Amino acid sequence: MYSIGIDAGSTYTKGVLFDGENISKKLIIPTGSSPKSTSKEVYEYLTKDIDNSQIKKVVGTGYGRVSMDFIDKKVTEITCHAKGIFFLNSKIRTILDIGGQDIKVININENGSVENFLMNDKCAAGTGKFLEITSNKLDSDIYNIDELAKGAEPENISSMCTVFAESEIVSLLARDVCKKKIAAGIIKSISNKGVSLLNKSKIVDDIAFTGGLANISELVKMLEKDLNKNIFISDEAQIIGALGAAIIGYK
Repeated sequence: MYSIGIDAGSTYTKGVLFDGENISKKLIIPTGSSPKSTSKEVYEYLTKDIDNSQIKKVVGTGYGRVSMDFIDKKVTEITCHAKGIFFLNSKIRTILDIGGQDIKVININENGSVENFLMNDKCAAGTGKFLEITSNKLDSDIYNIDELAKGAEPENISSMCTVFAESEIVSLLARDVCKKKIAAGIIKSISNKGVSLLNKSKIVDDIAFTGGLANISELVKMLEKDLNKNIFISDEAQIIGALGAAIIGYK
C-alpha cells in the first residue's frame, strides 16, 4: 500500500509516493502557470505503475493545494514540513524553510507536532524568487550562483527589497565590482533574512533547513556561521513538504 503527497509551491511542484517506511518514487517539476495541471501531472507520474486500489490516500499541500480537485485531503505546508522533517530526523525542534516566495520558521515538539511558527509572506525578500531575480543580473542562475560565490568576500547588498536590490546590483556592476563578491553578497543577504526571522522566533536545537535553497552550500555555511550552530540538511530538503503530506496520508 502507498500514500501520495503533492506539494504545489509557487516555483516547483513536488510529489512523493510513500510505502509507509520509505520514499518509493518522487518528482520535482516547475509549477508553471497552472498548479492544478502540474499537480495532476505529478500524480499521474507517481501512479503510473500501481493500481488505484493500492493508494490509501492522496494529500495536497502548498499554495496550490486549493486547486487540486483529485485529492483526498488538504493540509497546510507548516504541518507537512513538521511531519516530513521529524520523520527524517526526530531530534529536530526548529525548521527554517525558504520557499519560492516566503520564509517560515517552525518550532516542533518531541512528537513532531507544530508548537508555533512565524512566516514572512508579505515580501519576496530573502526567498527563492529574490535569488532568481538578483542572480540573473549576474548572468547566473540559482543552480550555479553557489559556485560563483564560493570563497568570495560578500559585497554589501543593503536593500532587502527585490526591486531595489536588483538596482543596487546593476550599480555595483557599473562600478566594476567583482561578480563573485556580488554573488556572495546576494547569498549573505538571504542568510541575514533567515537569521532575522529565526531570532524573532524561538530557536530551539536542533535546527533543520528545508526548501530548494538548502542545496546552496554557501548559504548553509553563512547561516551556520551567523547562528554559531550546525544545521541539519537532508538530501530530500526540497521535497520535505510532499513527504510530510504523504506521511499524513499513510496514517
